[in-house]
Parts: sequence; structure tokens; C-alpha cells
Amino acid sequence: MRQVLVTGGGSGIGQACARDFAARGDKVTIAGRRMDALEETKGDTDMRCLQLDVTDEASVNALFDQSYDVVVANAGAGFSVPVAQMTTQVWNDTMAVNLTGVFLTFRAALQQGMQPGGRLIAMASIASLKGGANLAAYAAAKHGVLGLVRSLAVEVAKTGVTCNAVCPGFVDTAMADGAIRNVMKRMEVDREKAEKMLVGNNPMRRMITCDEVVAAVRFLASPEASMINGHDMVVSGGEI
Repeated sequence: MRQVLVTGGGSGIGQACARDFAARGDKVTIAGRRMDALEETKGDTDMRCLQLDVTDEASVNALFDQSYDVVVANAGAGFSVPVAQMTTQVWNDTMAVNLTGVFLTFRAALQQGMQPGGRLIAMASIASLKGGANLAAYAAAKHGVLGLVRSLAVEVAKTGVTCNAVCPGFVDTAMADGAIRNVMKRMEVDREKAEKMLVGNNPMRRMITCDEVVAAVRFLASPEASMINGHDMVVSGGEI
């Protein structure tokens, strides 16, 4: 039985990952800001729920009262602001949750000790691979996640641990709903039009499901992925 940690496990992709690992017999710890959301993810399973602020070093370190076989650094947040209107606080907050949080999580995992076969998996984004209007801070942070993953992959390669990233496109989550509402307000269009605009770059012309992202995470966490290291696995319908 593997010990698995999923940050941002209270909703969206993190919730789906946690439930998938638990259904397959892994011992799962989920962490996030809201305990009620974590408890909802847990349901009637034996998942362990821990409150977490990934931007706070002490909070992250407290998670690692044990070693984990799989660590999924999923916690993140998106902010859509033009650079000319962006405050330093928004920039710093975006970096803290999307990049520094991954660094703190992976560092603590390695300091606690990961055995050969360990898996570090970061939830990145297609924004790790291209820019986008009004997404400068988010894209910069997610580009940084790939730099971290690729560098860390080299560091851990001889230990039998791997470090990889999953780069989803537009996924059907609560975060996506917020993006749709933002476009509706900014562009003064209805929901259907806003959604079409956001998925317009996906050749399949639809949002990605959480299960489709989970499948990529599941593979990277598997023994069959032992020689995949420093990789960005793109789940975007051909957008990238």
C-alpha cells in the first residue's frame, strides 16, 4: 500500500486524483485550506485530511510527519489581470501559491525521505508552455514550475525517484467556472459564448474532464513510468 499526498485535495483535479488513488487501494492524505471541502472529498473513505497553506513554510513542513511514496503538488490558483493593471501583491500572491508552494512541497517531501520508486508530480498547465493575454503572472509561475520539475528530475534521477509535471488545458472545474464568469463580465457575453472563447484553442472544442487529467497522474505515479523523468505530460486535446 502506497502513501500518497495530494495538495489542493478539496476540489477539482486534486479531489479527483485523491479519490482515484483511494479507490485503487492507496493510503491517501489530502491537504488544503478548507477542512469542509477536504471532508467532502473524503466521504466515507479513510483518507486523512490536513489543513494547509502551501505558501507557508511551516504549514507545508507540518504535513510531512511521515514519508510519502507519491506526492501530487496540485494546489494552485489563477488570476486574470493585465500587466498594466497588476499590483505587486497580485504578482507575489500568484507566484507564492503556484510556484513557491510546489517548491516547498517537493523540498519537504525530499527532506522527509522518499524511497526508490517515489513519485513527485506537479500540476502545471498549458500556461507552462505558452503565454496568454491577462495571464502573465500565472504563466510565469507555471513556466517556473516546469523549470523546477526539470531541474529536480536531474537531482533525484540516481535515487530512483522521478519528478514530472502534468500540463492540462482548460479543465471543467470550479476554477474554470470562475474564468468563464470573468470572461462573461469582461467581454459582456453570455455563458455559452464565454465558454466557447475559452476552449477555442483546443482543437477538440471542449473542456477537459478531471478524469482525463487523473489518467495522466495515475500513469506518472505507476511503476510503468519509472523511466519518465523531467517530463511535461500535456493533456490539451492538441492545443499544445
